[in-house]
Amino acid sequence: MQATDIGIDLGTASILVYIKGRGVVLKEPSVVAFDNTTNKIKAIGEDARLMLGRTPGNIVAVRPIKDGVISDYDATEKMMKYFLQKAVGHRLLKKPRIAVCVPSRVTEVEKKAVEDATYQAGAREVVIIEEPIAAAIGAGIDIGKPCGNMIVDIGGGTTDVAVISLGGTVESTSIKFAGNSFDDAIFRYMKKKHNLLIGERTAEEVKIRVGCCFKTGDTDVMDVRGRNLVTGLPRTVQVTTEETEEALREPTSQIVEAIKSVLENTPPELSADIADRGIVLTGGGSLLRGLEDLICDRTGITTMTAEDPMTAVAIGTGKYVEFISAYKE
Repeated sequence: MQATDIGIDLGTASILVYIKGRGVVLKEPSVVAFDNTTNKIKAIGEDARLMLGRTPGNIVAVRPIKDGVISDYDATEKMMKYFLQKAVGHRLLKKPRIAVCVPSRVTEVEKKAVEDATYQAGAREVVIIEEPIAAAIGAGIDIGKPCGNMIVDIGGGTTDVAVISLGGTVESTSIKFAGNSFDDAIFRYMKKKHNLLIGERTAEEVKIRVGCCFKTGDTDVMDVRGRNLVTGLPRTVQVTTEETEEALREPTSQIVEAIKSVLENTPPELSADIADRGIVLTGGGSLLRGLEDLICDRTGITTMTAEDPMTAVAIGTGKYVEFISAYKE
């Protein structure tokens, strides 16, 4: 049996596994729940995510990957092992070659931790690839040509902004403002404006259902339940799209600033290409309503979202392995 080539998008919020010839076979939240007393793992993935903020004292649900890098090594290794077995579904006779993507500005130590965890999870060979390059390949951009492409990958923990030409990164930056920062901003806003304490999952739900970062004239309303900070009792508050625009102003401006700073350092020939071809958004965070309009409004450059932004990085990581193997042969 031929060894499988696997691409893994090791994200702060979720992990995606791509298998050559089969596409994206697994997408699960990167959450691990374990028992403090026995140190045994109780649940991984979606089952563990449902436990966030709802566990008894002895069970802890954690995200072992913070801001795109490993913060809990053992939990990450066990989680990767579990997801690989779940994705492949049977014992492999030969260990797979695995490509894993990391944010563009990670240190050598952080890169090494990802590499080691992947070998421990059962890889024969590990290829580390930068997230923006994977995102560009996954978004269907031909990165081998000598022309500039700007890619903005908004994940859970980090936003990677890069200008790519001739298969490499010309100029890039990685900031820790992304999908999770949107949730935090909504959480803080509810606390400050409505004296309402809400959970992590509720904040995410508000972002998905009524979250918006650009005034469009549409108004959606959502009932949000939480704990009143004054009385300590449960309470329901109505939240509108306008309020989320106000709440999300800070993290979205940070992303726009990052894009501007990369554009300022880009060689003029490539800048002309980007003005011509536009900016491409990938990652789950790019699904935030109004983000395309906001970036277009602030930079004056047409902005579009990739066809399937959530899986672009995983597909690109997998295709990069195919590209490398074809290149070697």
